[in-house]
Amino acid sequence: MDTIFALATAPGKAGVSVIRISGPLAFDTARALAGDLPSPRRAALRVLTDKNDRHLDDALVLRFDAGSSFTGEDVIELQVHGSVAVISAVLGELGSISGLRLAEPGEFTRRAFENGAMDLTQVEALSDLIESETEVQRQQALRVLSGELGDRVDGWRRDIVRAASLIEATIDFADEEVPVDVTPEVFGLLETVTISISNELKGLDASERVRSGFEIAIVGPPNAGKSTLLNYLAGRDAAITSDIAGTTRDVIEVQMDITGLPVTFLDTAGLRDTDDVVESIGVERAKNRALAADLRIHLVPNGDEPLIEVSDQDLVRQAKCDEVSELGVSGKTGAGVPDLLSEVSKVLSARVARSSLVSRERHRLILEHGLEYLTRALELLRLGPEAYDITSEEIRSAVINLESLLGRVDVEHLLDEIFANFCVGK
Repeated sequence: MDTIFALATAPGKAGVSVIRISGPLAFDTARALAGDLPSPRRAALRVLTDKNDRHLDDALVLRFDAGSSFTGEDVIELQVHGSVAVISAVLGELGSISGLRLAEPGEFTRRAFENGAMDLTQVEALSDLIESETEVQRQQALRVLSGELGDRVDGWRRDIVRAASLIEATIDFADEEVPVDVTPEVFGLLETVTISISNELKGLDASERVRSGFEIAIVGPPNAGKSTLLNYLAGRDAAITSDIAGTTRDVIEVQMDITGLPVTFLDTAGLRDTDDVVESIGVERAKNRALAADLRIHLVPNGDEPLIEVSDQDLVRQAKCDEVSELGVSGKTGAGVPDLLSEVSKVLSARVARSSLVSRERHRLILEHGLEYLTRALELLRLGPEAYDITSEEIRSAVINLESLLGRVDVEHLLDEIFANFCVGK
């Protein structure tokens, strides 16, 4: 492979910036710039010079030997002063060295994958970790990045391969008397994996929401205080407020962190019948977004009823209730807001508690296809030895399917899209 380099930290001024070099020429390059290298996985202060022996910077040099580095290759990291000029000078010098080139987006991580240092689920988790903004997102990404999902998939694979080997041994000795009926053991292995995958899929929706964020729609009639409540939650004037009915005509979004959960509050148009064409579009959008949201907060004027159906776990509050009340809320005074947010956290946390390790549509499709193969294998198994050939093929297909989840079979068409989302230095 080529030897690649890139700035691994954010561009711009900083106290320290990290430049990463990976590939077969990494150590030779570092020696040309810094002289003697430190011991593996050790840092040492060195003076960096260019090919004309001019001083570039004083830097900490870290050495990682192949097999013990992020990419699985020889890696050098240069911790230089975070000056735009220093970074430019060091990168310029690296770019002038024959055999080196600037890394493409995500190329360091792609090399880690191709060298077996990470599986595909860990690559996706690293992307999620970099993008995480809340504590729950961080925790979920770290669980998968640690290899927990890969270990689970490996466990499924071992059981399925064991089942396949039993079936195929029976096929190989079809003309001889086999002393043990393998059907019960094979059935037990496949059924255990099927149940485990089904349970993982049940928690996928919650995991997806942790990644992308929960949506909470604030719904109610015009002048129910929806925009005022949104502004209070945001701590700024995110939405226009007015006594004139129909002021809000589009859906306004405000992102928040509630006890570590990523939440987007939606201020929707007031629900009512109207002859105003533009307002009627806003009302229709409000209804659609409210129905698609994960949770709805119904603001209801005193004595009225909610205007759309209240689903399980939806929260209903009396609108413009300026006095502290368990069932009322006011965006003007803040009365009832702490209790409202506490209830939101309680409802969403209960959903997160049911989340699984899988969190992407790619995961869903692979596991659903795997279940189809295993279900057919179980049905064929009931037909007895005469169907073992077809049963074995279905089991093999399930194994290949699960391997694609970790990227161990041909997934080339997915890789460019996945790694393109990374920054250059990662």
